[in-house]
Parts: sequence; C-alpha cells; structure tokens
Amino acid sequence: MPLPVPNQEENNTATPPTWASQTKQAIISELRKQRSVAAPLIPMNSTWFARTAITTAFLGRLGELPLAAGTLGFTFANVTGFSVLSGLCWAMEPICGQAHGAHNKTLLNKTLFMTIILLLAASLPISFLWLYVDRILALFGQQKEIVTLAKHYVLFLLPDLIINSFLSPFKAYLSSQGVTLPIMLSSAIALSLHVPFNIFLSKTKGLEGISMAIGLTDLVATTTLGIYIFVTNAGIEKGDGGEAEVLKEPWWRIRKASEWARLLKLGAQCCATCCLEWWCYEILTLTAGRLPSARQSVSVLAIVLNFDYLLYGVMVSLATCVSTRVSNELGAGRHGPAREAGYVSLGLGILSGLLGGSAMVGFRGNWGPLFTHEKVIIEGVKKMLMLMAIVEVFNFPIAVCGGMVRGTHRPWLGMCSVVGYYLVGLPLGIILGFKFGLGLSGLLMGFVVGSFCSAIVLGVVVAHVDWEDEASIAKELACDRRESGSVSEEINEG
Repeated sequence: MPLPVPNQEENNTATPPTWASQTKQAIISELRKQRSVAAPLIPMNSTWFARTAITTAFLGRLGELPLAAGTLGFTFANVTGFSVLSGLCWAMEPICGQAHGAHNKTLLNKTLFMTIILLLAASLPISFLWLYVDRILALFGQQKEIVTLAKHYVLFLLPDLIINSFLSPFKAYLSSQGVTLPIMLSSAIALSLHVPFNIFLSKTKGLEGISMAIGLTDLVATTTLGIYIFVTNAGIEKGDGGEAEVLKEPWWRIRKASEWARLLKLGAQCCATCCLEWWCYEILTLTAGRLPSARQSVSVLAIVLNFDYLLYGVMVSLATCVSTRVSNELGAGRHGPAREAGYVSLGLGILSGLLGGSAMVGFRGNWGPLFTHEKVIIEGVKKMLMLMAIVEVFNFPIAVCGGMVRGTHRPWLGMCSVVGYYLVGLPLGIILGFKFGLGLSGLLMGFVVGSFCSAIVLGVVVAHVDWEDEASIAKELACDRRESGSVSEEINEG
C-alpha cells in the first residue's frame, strides 16, 4: 500500500508569528539595546554617588558637629549650585539624543560647546551667593555653630562649580550617544583616588580638606573624559568616522540666535524640574535642622540619604538610558520603537524600585555603623530606613518617567512629578513631624504619601504621550540638512 504523499502546499506554509511572540521578541530586543547603554551607567553612577557616602563617613569620623555642618553645607551647595548646573545640563539629553539619531554630528558638538558656556556663566552668580551661606542658613533658623562651620565647607567647594561646568556636559554628550563605557572608567579612576584624597586632606585640613577632596575627585574625572572627547572628535574631523560623522562646518560657529534660544528654553524647563526634585530632599534636611534634636536628626537623615544616593545612581542610569533610547528613536523618526523603549524602561523602573526598597530593609541594621559609633544615631538610621524603603519603591518609576519625557523634548512635563512632594508630601510631613511630635519619622511619612501621589500623576502624563506627533517634531528639530548632509531622505515611521 503506497504511503500518503504529504501536501506540499501545507508544508510550505509557515505558521505566522502570534502577537504574543512578536511582543516578546520586541521586548527582548529592546532590553538588549538598553543593556548596552545602562550596563556601564549603573556602576558608574552608583560608584559616583558612593563618593558622597565616603565623604559622609569621613565627616562622621570628625564628630557629630562636623557631620551636621558638612551635611548642611553640602545641602546648601546642592540646592543653590549643583542642582542648577545639572538641570541646565539636562537640556543636552533631548537635543543631543535626537541629533545623534539623525546623524547630525555638528549639532551634537555645538550643543556641548554652548552648554559649557552656559554653565560657566551660571557659576558666577552662584559663587557670589555661596559667600553668604552662613547668613542665608541663619535665616532658616539653623544653629549658629553649625552654619559657621558649614560656611568653611562650602567655600572650599567653589572650584568644583567650574569643574562641574565641564564634567556634567561631557557626561551628557557621551551618554546621549550611548557611549557610556568611558564615563564608567573615568568615574572608577576618580573614585579610586577619592579615599586617598580624603585620608590625606582630612588629617591635614580637617573639614575643609574633605571638601577639597570632592573637587579633586571631580577634576580627575573631567580631565579623563575631556581627553577622550578631544581624541575622538579629532578623528571625526579628519573623516575617520565615515561620511555620516564628518563635520560639515566648524562646531564653534554659532550663527543663529535661535540655537541659543532653543537651548535656554529647554535649559530653563529642565533646570526647574531638576531643582524642584532635588530641593524636596534638601528642604527635608533643612526642616530636620529645625527639630528639637537638630544635630541628631540631621546626622540620621544624612546617613539615610546616603543609601538613597547609592540607589539614586541606578535611578539616574535608568532615566538617562530611557532618555537616550527615546530621543535616538524619535530623532530617526521611529515612533513605534520609541514608545516600546519607554514602556520597557518603565517596567524596569517598577522592578528596580521593589528591589531597591528590599535592599534598604535588608541592610538597615548594618548601614549606620559604617558612618558612626553613636548608638542613638545607629538606632535612628535603622528605623528611618524602613520608611525610606517605601519612598524608593515609587521613586524609581518616577525617575524613569522623567527621563522618558525629557527624551520627547518636553522636559516641562517632568515638573508634574513634584506635585505630590510639594502639595502633599512636605505639608503633611511638617504637620506630622511638628504638630503631632513624630519628628523625623513624621517628615518621612509625609514623603511616602507624596512620592505615591507623584508616581500616579506622572504615570497618567506618560500614558497620554502622542508618540507619532513627537517623532514628527523631532524630525524637524534634529534633521537640519544645512548642518549635516548625511540625514536619510526617508524616515521610518516605526
């Protein structure tokens, strides 16, 4: 009996991929792309914020008063200086990210040059403000002996303003192109020298020496990245990077006022968002300084926030990664992959928030002894980390959503994230901390509620982003053929 002949038509018909398999493949592909960007950024930012923890540890070894004064001084420097510079620098992410997606190298380099000038100009009024740090802190009711010592700490941070005017743009310039390995290596080199700097300078200069060590560490990282950018750009100007990377005109020729207007507009929006985010925690520190046990409360909060700084390194990495991916895809005109990149990052942010909060709970008993030997402060740290762990669960997705809207060239939407902190978190924390006598616990309870509200508000904003419209806008902004002749004539609509 002859065997049945298989149906050739049926054999040649391949099973079409299901929606689930297509979605799975898209997510896996996007995760691989984000891994290449975020993998070097996470250890880089984590080690960079570990610098703050190291600084706090050396301050703690000097005693309770230097720890409180150094913490208060660094808080003031963050509020009035470093947050402003970082916020202005955030404007580079959408411009450089979309320019990189459109292969517009000239716009990339112009933006770097203009941002450095902008940050140097901003450093001048900030420097004058720092000269009166003691009077300003006294207006907020801080204790005289603390603010007097805090002024010495801040004045020795003045050179770091100039250094950060180069360092922050260098990092944004490279990360917006997905070039993150040099940033990680430069940070690792600088951090390896931070401990020796602190050991030597804390013995010879005390509190002022610890402040000087911060500037020296930043200088090492800035020099390393500056050399890398100079060498790579020298190769591009010679044409070594291929036709798509050759500069069509010198990058320092800024002929249009519209170029400055665009940078200043974005810079103002980003600066407002960054400052409002940073100021939440700095206001928290200043408020803790008004509690009856000011020294103890500020010291406990400083140690708790150092754990937050370590986790913040991961938050910043995820936010930078999603901003880079979204802006690169929008600059290339691909709205579909841009949307996928945003939502995959949001999923990572939620997962990271749960892991970060769990880490705080797990290490709450071992964190305090790293900074001090005083039992009262150690017990306070152990208790406060439980509350701060809940805040971290919401902070991660908030940071990712903020990076997403920056990548869409609409950083002002990120200001929605601070609604919960200022309208709910801070007022509620003050009521619980002072009126109900809960002290530092009450302040952090308010922040738990505030971070939850901010996460909800920003999540709603992100859900209503029109990705097709954002891709069209990015095409007009980034694909300037008068500056880069290598932009493709056809845009893939995703």
